[in-house]
Amino acid sequence: MTKRDLNQNGIYAQELINTIEPDFVFHNKPINRFKIIDNTKIYSNKNKLNLLSELKEKINSIENCNLRNNSKSLIFGYGDINSPLMLIGEAPGEIEEKMGYPFQSETGLLLKKMLLAINIKMEKTYITYSINFRPPGDRKPTTKEIKRYSIFLKEHISIINPKIIILMGSTAMESVTGSNDRISKERGDWKEIILKDKSFPIMITFSPSYLNRFPENKKYSWEDLKKIRQKIKDLNINIS
Repeated sequence: MTKRDLNQNGIYAQELINTIEPDFVFHNKPINRFKIIDNTKIYSNKNKLNLLSELKEKINSIENCNLRNNSKSLIFGYGDINSPLMLIGEAPGEIEEKMGYPFQSETGLLLKKMLLAINIKMEKTYITYSINFRPPGDRKPTTKEIKRYSIFLKEHISIINPKIIILMGSTAMESVTGSNDRISKERGDWKEIILKDKSFPIMITFSPSYLNRFPENKKYSWEDLKKIRQKIKDLNINIS
């Protein structure tokens, strides 16, 4: 009689479990009895998206800013938020302002070709700008403007948390490193920045818009690209 009661209770317990949790999987082994769903990445992505949304709102709420007041739209970021490679350009132009995304038209086409030359698809990277609003007349941002927006950019970097950062153009270089030296002098060598106690390797190179105007410098960018490809290999980074 006792054994019958236990067996009956076991049947009821199994039916109850099947009703409230169909994802449970039972085995004969005394451990690992349940199917565990790993939500770490889901929560991580959700947290990143929330932080990025908050940062975008901060930038869009900036006051007394000539750039924001004279621009039609904020150009934030584009691509894979979990990419190990973060590309930082200078500032959006007219086409980017209309489209709402960074690196459009001829500039975007050249960047896509540059990345494909080292076997990287553009959509597998994360791309943003040092300045999130189009400067009037597509002028170069002032040092004061660069410093003001560099606060947001560095927070942007910390949220994305890439393994490698590529700074394209003198504005990107000044925003992240503080250097306003000639980019021809600074490009081509690996450097490092530290944000929130974490170090990031950075490569400074010419911007695609500059290369479209001065194609004779593409040979130098190719040297930079080869170093980036080697760094990806050395760090055993998978971009796919």
